[in-house]
Amino acid sequence: MPGRAIRIRGIVQGVGFRPMVWRLAGQYGLSGEVWNDGLGVMIHAFGNDTDLDEFIRQIPLHIPPLARLDSLEVEILDGLPHGDGFRIVASQHNGMETPVAADAATCPDCLTDIADPSNRRYRYPFTHCTHCGPRLSIIRRVPYDRRHTSMADFALCPQCQQEYDAPADRRFHAQANCCPDCGPQLWLEDQRGQQLDCTDPLTQTADLIRQGHIVAIKGLGGFHLACDATNADAVSRLRGRKRRYAKPFALMARDVAMIARYAKLDAGETLALQDKAAPIVLLAAHGEVLAPGVAPGDDKLGFMLPYTPLHTLLLQALDAPIVLTSGNSSDEPQCTDNNEARGKLADIADYLLLHDRAIANRLDDSVVRLMGGNLRLLRRARGYSPEALALPPGFGQAKHILAMGAELKNSFCLLKNGQAIVSQHIGDLENAAVQHDYRKAIDLYQQLYDFRPEVIAVDNHPGYLSTQYGQTLAATGQAALVPVQHHHAHLAACLAEHGAALDAPPVLAAIFDGLGMGGDGGLWGGEFLLGDYQSCARLGHFQPIALPGGTQAMREPWRNAYAQLRHYFDWPALQRDYAGLDIIKLLASKPLATLETMVAKNLNSPPSTSCGRWFDAFAAALGLHGEAAHYEGQAAIALETLATPLFADGQPYPQAWLVDRCGDVLMLSWQGLWQAVLDELKRGTDKALIAARIHHSLAAATAGLLEQLSRETGIGHIVLSGGVFQNRLLLEAVTRQLQLHGLTVLSPQRYPMNDGGLALGQAMVAAALNG
Repeated sequence: MPGRAIRIRGIVQGVGFRPMVWRLAGQYGLSGEVWNDGLGVMIHAFGNDTDLDEFIRQIPLHIPPLARLDSLEVEILDGLPHGDGFRIVASQHNGMETPVAADAATCPDCLTDIADPSNRRYRYPFTHCTHCGPRLSIIRRVPYDRRHTSMADFALCPQCQQEYDAPADRRFHAQANCCPDCGPQLWLEDQRGQQLDCTDPLTQTADLIRQGHIVAIKGLGGFHLACDATNADAVSRLRGRKRRYAKPFALMARDVAMIARYAKLDAGETLALQDKAAPIVLLAAHGEVLAPGVAPGDDKLGFMLPYTPLHTLLLQALDAPIVLTSGNSSDEPQCTDNNEARGKLADIADYLLLHDRAIANRLDDSVVRLMGGNLRLLRRARGYSPEALALPPGFGQAKHILAMGAELKNSFCLLKNGQAIVSQHIGDLENAAVQHDYRKAIDLYQQLYDFRPEVIAVDNHPGYLSTQYGQTLAATGQAALVPVQHHHAHLAACLAEHGAALDAPPVLAAIFDGLGMGGDGGLWGGEFLLGDYQSCARLGHFQPIALPGGTQAMREPWRNAYAQLRHYFDWPALQRDYAGLDIIKLLASKPLATLETMVAKNLNSPPSTSCGRWFDAFAAALGLHGEAAHYEGQAAIALETLATPLFADGQPYPQAWLVDRCGDVLMLSWQGLWQAVLDELKRGTDKALIAARIHHSLAAATAGLLEQLSRETGIGHIVLSGGVFQNRLLLEAVTRQLQLHGLTVLSPQRYPMNDGGLALGQAMVAAALNG
């Protein structure tokens, strides 16, 4: 009897792939077996050639919602089937290689179950199946079986066991399968830890939110803090208690129609909201107004839709959106444990909505934004991690590489067997609790993927905690250590995402960010590069300007404004000619003599080409957060927000920049732009128009220098990356101008262009250098 051995690779375990194969084989009257193993799914199928060929053709057309088919390989199979019919047989684990699926939003079938009064899961907040629900958030070790998840504490009742064992059931081998009789339970406590006597904790929670209370809610990958987003007093109290005084809050709404009352959204943004990943989508605020404390000074709102039955049932009882921000005090990781939440959130929340399913792995909400016609991940976590990226051609034999990531917005990356597995967003390693999570997550991923690194890639900044931990791991594990220049890693990450082969020709790049250690040991951040995976050369950069006070200059934008102005002008002359300007008055009130001594003697005032600090300086000049920035990028975001309404009709200032040549490297100088801005401020020109023209000037200078470099090198592919390019006005304007000159522009989409994507680039560079 003709037979075929069919090897399936991809996200194919724990997602209903084998039942799909079983049903499809039955339709074609085939005999044989399907099982999981360390490489994915293996199928032995027997029948006539016509049915076998059609069966194989149909497999990619019927993959389950959470599955991803990376490859399908077929070989002729000799022999006979073992018995009649087609069977699902026990897994054969011989080393974990198969990607773990990401957590996924509730599927339509489960939403129907919880809405049906005749269904035994009616209003049950932990309803899931193989097409949705928790994955990474509950897994503790492999193989991905119930006993190795946080569902191990809940023994299946007879009905759930029957579903779990039935290949025709969509809950076949759904590790989180449960019902009200055998699964996790929900309850409500006050801030003293006393459980409230209520028959429906979700209805009671909705009532408390309507009354203006703050409620801590245990979700899928961590706790959130919730309140009525239309209640100004409640939002203000949440800000004060959480000590988060400026950064916008995330929001959750019942459905797209509710979101449309408060924000503009197009078809792509609507699809993103409804995607199985259910990310936070940054949308333009429009229409009805929420509490002013939701997103102070920002023209965007970060909305998401309910992604668990718990959230769905809660939001159905509310007529307005809720703030749903991470359950933590400012700068700490969100809580994941009930007792931890009782201790840390009792002073913030009036009540706590708890359940008894443990969160094995913290997962923040992912964030996306539509820019340049593409949705781009700004924070990659729940719903996306740990889905793997197939490596580009030439990397199939890459060594096992662990890339440690950056200091801020950290994620790490594993390279193994032709795939890159980038972790969820970990956070800022300056916090001790985040460091603990970081090390725990690295240990988990190494166990999940049966991974032992041969090479460890780190940022070339020796002060990064990620670099230091990578050095320790390399020494103890006898792995080679490969330092990777920060901006080279940004470039390489973008190339990998877009599938550039190992031997692809070099590209030009503009990498704009806050700070990264350069190849010369300096602090870079406004860079024009020529590079590929193996090498990277600096062709140009912004004028180096001092950072008075070092890291303090990142927190106080006025320092950057002063550093720029003193570099380009005579300060006493500026005080005389522009004495009436607010920025001059602000700077005059500061200890400038001390700063002047620091800069002159290079005392804690390193020169930097940072584009991020460039934005801070101009924001301060326009009166935007000059005294202090309460979170990273606040001043730059405010400048973008101010510029947006008038950007479409704006244009660059004439002679705003100058390109100087310093040896073989070009340098952008900004004296002309500063002169124009000071003159406009003195004339009383609308600051929104000035902000728009600042953006246009930067975009024109960037595109112009890249076009010049393209002519000189003959290279037509350009990479735009780094956290500054999260500025939509800048990214779209530079992209548009380059494309008008026939150049091909690559910029990150599936991985963050900020430091959250850095580990992917580190891994690719290390692989190219250690092939």
